[in-house]
Amino acid sequence: MHCLQPMLFLVVSSSQAEEPVCRQRGDPENPQLSKDGDIMLGGIFSFHSSWKERRDTYMHKPLPLECTSLNFREFQFAQAMLFAIEEINNSTDLLPGISLGYKMYDTCGSIARSVRVALALANGNEILPAPSDAPCTRSAQVQAIMGETSSSPCMAIATVIGPFHIPMISHFATCACLSDKTKYPSFLRTIPSDYYQSRALAQLVKHFGWTWVGAIRTNDDYGNNGYAFFRTDPPDKIQKIIDTIKASTSRVIVAFLSHMDMDVLIHELSHHNLTGFQWVGSESWIFDSQIAKMDRHHILDGSIGLSIPKAHVSGMREFILNVKPLNSSSNEMFTEWECTGNEDLTGVHNGFTDMSLMPIFNNVYKGVYAVAHALHSILGCNETCNNKVQLDPFKILQHIKKIQFKTKDGDEVYFNEDGDPAAKYEIINWQPTQNGIVDFVTVGLHDASLPADKQLNLHNKSLIWAKNSKQVPVSVCSEKCALGTRKVLQKGKPVCCYDCIRCAEGEISNITDSITCDRCHPEFWSNERRDVCVKKEAEFLSYEEIMGALLTAASLFGTCMTAVVALIFFRYRKTPIVRANNSELSFLLLFSLTLCFLCSLTFIGRPSEWSCMLRHTAFGITFVLCMSCVLGKTIVVLMAFRATLPGSNVMKWFGPTQQRLSVLAFTLIQVVICIMWLTISPPFPLKNFKEFKDKIILECDLGSAVGFWAVLGYIGLLALLCFFLAFLARKLPDNFNEAKFITFSMLIFCAVWITFIPAYVSSPGKFSVAVEIFAILASSFGLLICIFIPKCYIILLKPEKNTKKNMMGKVAPKSF
Repeated sequence: MHCLQPMLFLVVSSSQAEEPVCRQRGDPENPQLSKDGDIMLGGIFSFHSSWKERRDTYMHKPLPLECTSLNFREFQFAQAMLFAIEEINNSTDLLPGISLGYKMYDTCGSIARSVRVALALANGNEILPAPSDAPCTRSAQVQAIMGETSSSPCMAIATVIGPFHIPMISHFATCACLSDKTKYPSFLRTIPSDYYQSRALAQLVKHFGWTWVGAIRTNDDYGNNGYAFFRTDPPDKIQKIIDTIKASTSRVIVAFLSHMDMDVLIHELSHHNLTGFQWVGSESWIFDSQIAKMDRHHILDGSIGLSIPKAHVSGMREFILNVKPLNSSSNEMFTEWECTGNEDLTGVHNGFTDMSLMPIFNNVYKGVYAVAHALHSILGCNETCNNKVQLDPFKILQHIKKIQFKTKDGDEVYFNEDGDPAAKYEIINWQPTQNGIVDFVTVGLHDASLPADKQLNLHNKSLIWAKNSKQVPVSVCSEKCALGTRKVLQKGKPVCCYDCIRCAEGEISNITDSITCDRCHPEFWSNERRDVCVKKEAEFLSYEEIMGALLTAASLFGTCMTAVVALIFFRYRKTPIVRANNSELSFLLLFSLTLCFLCSLTFIGRPSEWSCMLRHTAFGITFVLCMSCVLGKTIVVLMAFRATLPGSNVMKWFGPTQQRLSVLAFTLIQVVICIMWLTISPPFPLKNFKEFKDKIILECDLGSAVGFWAVLGYIGLLALLCFFLAFLARKLPDNFNEAKFITFSMLIFCAVWITFIPAYVSSPGKFSVAVEIFAILASSFGLLICIFIPKCYIILLKPEKNTKKNMMGKVAPKSF
């Protein structure tokens, strides 16, 4: 808490017997620097940076503050104001015939004293008789106030003088809160608001990829609004800051501090030898040569930050170096300055020879000229000014807000609706030289008036970092997530602290620090590193793979075997065993079996529109042709037995013509079913993405499942009918009973296709195709072997049994 000193103000006193009179309360405040003029300007500066409280031991009341620690930089600011006033007074173009005077006060870095001297500038500080007949209501003593340097005193002053509409122009108060015209209606400044500086610093930090940074801010409105320690904090609090820096894993520290607070911090950092950190600074200290001189341990070497653009004001350097106006002052404060510590005055004057803060001096200079131009406009100055015009602070304030001019050195001066100038910064880098002196090198620019992506312009090649390194420091809570991973925030930690989780299968991230993984297109799959989507392998039963080659070989073997059997039957077509078994149906059956073996080849290879339609329809028609032939042969056996019975005439009802027609009729039914299937919803090639995650199964979609199961069902119906009839004829009196072999073949056929159904449904991908081919080949081999191989055995190896007598046999017929 700041102890408030008695303030200077005028109060109205009244009693029953007297009229209201004005009385002065508190001790009068005398300016440290003053000069009379036609129009008075006020100046508030901290010629001392600290103070001591004093109390009257007898009266037990607080005495005026004892100011300590001379602040030579504030004298430079005062000199800049004096230079501008003298230059205007000597000008024949600006305010001709009008002299500007001034009253400058020392606040000693105290907010309470700042308010006190602001009231002194507003009310006047002359000693009034008690009581006085002078009116209590009167015009302000000054038309404008220049200063303060820090934001917190400015807020206090602007709050007090705001209702009086006295313009206050600060050269160095950057708090964004001061742009609020509802709270600070009469405040203006010639330095950009921290609203822009804080965003510029954020862009700077982001530009170098620093996501884990420390931040030290002043424990006041300047620091709080920039993004908290205070130079008067107890030692244990400052020690806590030092301990936090030591324990931190961050290598970058953003210091949003005033130059006075930075002085305190540098002293503590030097005491603990905390080097190796990369410092990022605000404009209040980054371009301060005094801070650089204090940094004897080179803790801040390589610092980078924002600074007010360099400026040049003709004649100001020479004026500031000429300190005779201050030396000749009778004020005891300057006597203290001349005799401080009885040391050589050279050390004091060294502060004045430092012109590194010329941009801030220029801000003071522009503020004075802004007031002068507003007065020039109000007074209607041409060759001379109308000094009879009544000056109103509110009117002066409105004119200052509207003025726009250029200084003699070409700087454009204007204020926006918030009382702020254009926000432009130079980016400064502390680069140590061989002689140990820090060189403030401009390495970039920031212009808030440009689009966001073009505001920052850096020359990275010329940068020097902490520990004289040329490599950009790394300061992150978590290392960047590599390609193929995504960020997952760590619970209870800042957003820059995260874990890197590998992308799931089928997802990729092809940028570092990705927050999400992108799912690949259905035809693609993530590679092993999860950073690229690669085209999925198309899987189908091909001729090149072992399974496809074996099934192809089996199909061709069956075809060849059928052809050999056909040749044998053709060679021995006149023998009893061939003639007795209806050679015409036998050859037709062998032909259909050849087609069955060959149709299995249509299931192998990349599916296409024609192969998908052909494979199922060809399979259905050829197998029905087989079943029709087998059914015909079975019926012939039954009819032949019935024909041997006395008085039977059944063979005329199922002769060769009827046999051909039955085969044709049964086959045409399947052809009609297939045509309907192909017309309504035919099979088509399909890319199956669901079966396997990393593969595309190229298969034939059935189109209409009803059509497919109708084709299979019809084949199954014929097979069951054949099995039933063959089973009835299995014990007919014949030495070579073909019905018995047909029964065995139908048993194999039905067993194969009954087991096919669950195997087909449960087999994934190309294996379902292989199961279907196996079922076709197995049932075809079953028919070929069971029906024809026994006959070939007799023909080739037992020719003695290939006789009509042996075929007829002597066994009496049995009933069935």
